[in-house]
Amino acid sequence: MKRETWRETPLAVKLLLSTSFMMNLGFYALIPYLTLHLTGSIGWTLAMAALVLSVRQFSQQGFAFLGGAMADLFGYKGTMVIGMLVRAVGFAMFAYCTETWHFFVAAILSGLGGSLFDPAVSAAFAVHTPDSVRKEVFAFRNVLGNIGVVGSQLVGTALAAVDFTYLSLFAGGIFALCGLVLFFLLPPIAAKNTRYSVWESMSHVIKDKRFVRFTIILMGYYYLNMQIFLTIPRFVEDVMHDKFYVGVVLSTVSISVIVLQMQVTRWLDGYQQRLTLIGIGTLVMGIGLFMLTFTQSLWLMLINVFLYALGTMISVPNLVEMVPRFAPKELVGAYYGFNGYSVAIGGSVGQIVGGWVYDLGREMAMPWMPWSICLLVGLIVAWKLYQMEQDTNQMEKDCTKMANL
Repeated sequence: MKRETWRETPLAVKLLLSTSFMMNLGFYALIPYLTLHLTGSIGWTLAMAALVLSVRQFSQQGFAFLGGAMADLFGYKGTMVIGMLVRAVGFAMFAYCTETWHFFVAAILSGLGGSLFDPAVSAAFAVHTPDSVRKEVFAFRNVLGNIGVVGSQLVGTALAAVDFTYLSLFAGGIFALCGLVLFFLLPPIAAKNTRYSVWESMSHVIKDKRFVRFTIILMGYYYLNMQIFLTIPRFVEDVMHDKFYVGVVLSTVSISVIVLQMQVTRWLDGYQQRLTLIGIGTLVMGIGLFMLTFTQSLWLMLINVFLYALGTMISVPNLVEMVPRFAPKELVGAYYGFNGYSVAIGGSVGQIVGGWVYDLGREMAMPWMPWSICLLVGLIVAWKLYQMEQDTNQMEKDCTKMANL
């Protein structure tokens, strides 16, 4: 980040950036290796492991709408702290699960914690970051998150090699630490919503048809995004026959973002068609995944996941920045929470269907099947967001004509 931009960034946002880095460190250390733990040590199928991941995802994003509305009404700081402590308990529980239902309880608790802190953190970023530096701050947040991911691969690989128990407790401890840091150091963030009840806030968002349409289209983006947690680690292990290379491939994605994200953001800064950019990025992700069809070596794998990473670099800063453009300032948390349904549904489908199709493709000797679906999803998202951009531009032109009459 440029020094001038950093100087313009408020202290509260800098603290949120730091905790975002720590949370990514804990989250990504655990989740990819949870899949391998369930399919390896526990002996589950990939589809069953995907069900646990999707339950965690859906319990987070499915309740994030309510969590975001509550954060607008009761304040962001308290909602963040409670959510982080609940997730800490859920992640730590994975260390002691012995029965199938234990894993599902831990997954639900982990998700519910996220439903409280995730929209509150995003809304706090949006509300407290000046408009002049918002896009760069969101891009830098993505960079910091990926630095956390790189560190998480080192920690995750080391702890998983010793015992999954230590990895689970480490991840839970990180979220507990973040909750305590924010409790003691983050200045109080006043509630922005003084006009609407929780249910009125939620009703207001649902009636925003353009935003609902945007959220539905993004389900395709998150279908592709979730493959990094499930089919990609499994594919790498199947091809390379060594878990070590899972960390190498996932780190390549993160290092690419760390090195190039801010530069890509600046290159595209003059391009005002934000929705189209999100679509282009999603299509690039789909192409990168599709190219895994023809990959049987580590170097080709790294090239393809670089393409995937480039797609996220194009999409993510614009994707995050679009939500405040739709939302009234007092309902930013509720809008972020509702937007979480794109992750809840798209991510859950991505994990369940992605895992099932991957297994099916192997059984039927059709390894291209999961990656071809990813390419198709990328094409659909790009086309739908382009159409939405055109509709929006036409609407603005019609409004300008009416104003001039």
